[in-house]
Parts: sequence; C-alpha cells; structure tokens
Amino acid sequence: MFQVAPAPSNLPPGQIAARIKDVAQLQSARDNQLVGYGLVIGLAGSGDTLRNSPFTEQSIRAMLENLGIATEGGSARARNVAAVIVTANMPPFVQSGARIDVTVSSMGDATSLAGGTLIMTPLKAADGEIYAVGQGPVIVSGFNAQGQAEQVTQGVPTAGRVPNGAIVERSVAAEFGDQAILTLQLRNPDFSTAVRIADAINAYTRQRFGVRVAAEQDARTVSIRKPKNISVARFYAEIENLVIQSDTPARVVIDERTGTIVIGNQVRISRVAISHGTLTVRITEAPRIVQPEPFSKGVTAVEPDTAIGIFTPDARVAMLDGPDLQTLVSGLNRLGVKPDGIIAILQGIKTAGALQADLVVQ
Repeated sequence: MFQVAPAPSNLPPGQIAARIKDVAQLQSARDNQLVGYGLVIGLAGSGDTLRNSPFTEQSIRAMLENLGIATEGGSARARNVAAVIVTANMPPFVQSGARIDVTVSSMGDATSLAGGTLIMTPLKAADGEIYAVGQGPVIVSGFNAQGQAEQVTQGVPTAGRVPNGAIVERSVAAEFGDQAILTLQLRNPDFSTAVRIADAINAYTRQRFGVRVAAEQDARTVSIRKPKNISVARFYAEIENLVIQSDTPARVVIDERTGTIVIGNQVRISRVAISHGTLTVRITEAPRIVQPEPFSKGVTAVEPDTAIGIFTPDARVAMLDGPDLQTLVSGLNRLGVKPDGIIAILQGIKTAGALQADLVVQ
C-alpha cells in the first residue's frame, strides 16, 4: 500500500526534459541472463591446442559419441575446434520461437574465432533450466596476423557474436497483464526526479481518469496503481511518453587509468588560486666502447656514460572560479596542463573544500 500526495510538489525546474521511459523502467520487465558451454568448429588452424586444453578434446569426444561416432582408442590433433562460453540476455516478454543475439568467448588457448561456426549449445538461466539453444556462424571484428618475427593483433579476435543465433525454447512466466500496481525503478536514483515522475503521472491520470494514482517511495522507486477499465499495457504506453524535468547530482568522475575526466553540469568550484608545476628528470645512457693500446695487454671494455638532465617548467599561479560548467572548463584549459595534471588539480580542490560536487575516482 502507498499514499498518494494530495497536491503536486513545489520543486524547482530540473536540468533537462526527458520521457519517463528514458529515465525509468518497469520492475517486472527485466532481462534474464543465459549462459552455456559449447564448441566453435571450422577454424583455420587457430583453435585450441588440445594438449593445453584437455576439456576441448573431451568435449569433441562427447559430441561425436552423441552423434553416434565411436572415438575410443584415437587421439585428436586438429586445431580447428575451440571451446567457448556462450552468453545471452533474454529480453522480457519473449515467447517460444523468438531469436536473440548471443556472445561467444574463447575459453582455451585459441588465437582467433574468425570463420568458425557455433554448434548447438543449450543456454541455461540461474535456475538451471534451458531457455534457449544457440547455433550459427560467429562474426569477429578483430583479427590476428602473425609471422616469424612480428605479430599484429587488432581488436579481440577471441570473442565474437552470433546475431539472432539463439532460438528461445521456453518463455519466462510473467504476470504483467494481471498486475494492479506497477513499480517504476529509476536508472539514476534521485529524489527530485522520482517526485517529478509521480507529479507528472498524477496530473495526467487526474485529467484522463479523474484520480491520482502515483506515489514516490524513495529515490529509486515510484509506485503506480492501475486505473479501472484499461489494460496494463495500454495504460503504461500512455504514461511512458510523459515528459518530466529530470535532475542529476553534481559529480566529477575520474578514471586515472585512461586519464578520462567527466564533469557534470551542476559542478561548481569556489574561487581558488592554483599553482601547478612538474619536475621532469631525464636519464640518458650512452655507453662507450674503449679499445686498448696497440700491442698492449689490455682488453676491450665498455665504459658507462650517464647524462642526467633536470627540467622545471614555468609554474603559473592562476585563479579558478567555476560558477558554471563552461567557465570551469575554460579555467582548467587556461592552466595548460594535461589530463593527469587536471586530475591532480581536481583532487587538490576537493581536499581544500572548494569543489562543490561528489568526486568519484575509478
């Protein structure tokens, strides 16, 4: 049970206009993950080394025995087979006979899955039941070229996809049409956005049905009571296109591994003075070959020669003030530092208490 607010809230306008379907999703309408183990055949010598991947040879024997071919007493040496893990996401409301895409990833020491074909692979869910069967040619975007002295690899040749490669054998039981209360889950939890969604739905249903049916539960959940004399699918189709003003918190996301910095539109920085300079030390090794004098008992020797240079670039003191995102980015660009320097500056500003945002370091 939930209580519907008697009147809309007095929240200030949000940042951007978005449809309800773009910021939230139905709790009952979710994907189901499937996984299976299979074999990819038809590889041009780029499959698993059966000595290093014994499970591949065991799988080949089991497959041939299921096909009625005896393999006792023999040993396989082919390299055109690879053991793979097959994964897929089963969308909601799919029925038996529908097709879904599958992803194929090598499990052994195969070098490439290009040109291979996935043979019939049962796909199971978390409950251990088979919901789909995958089979078809594997499409690989990466490639691997190798010679005696050099090797070039682009992309990931040991993983690929089979478009529409799995046929759904069993549908997931869903009682969507019998639900009296719908639950919306926000993709980005925010109290203001949840309240605006409830207000927009209530304004529409009050005009359309004469009742208010939506109530916010928390920052992520909005509950909706279905009106009478209308199906659940038709009712949700009417409200999912309602436009609301979504809101997001002020946040700065930093990925130190790749040097990626993402600054939200609501990020603000109080006026601070920044001085950023780096010390560069360059060490150069240039060993020299020293030859002995003619007719002497000396030997040829290597004399080390090391040159150390220290460079200190000019460090400037700059004023940084970010009342809006454009001013903040312009101020950081004026400092003339690289992404790693900007990361250090943002961390220092956060420590000084001048960054009015949440700093997330990945």
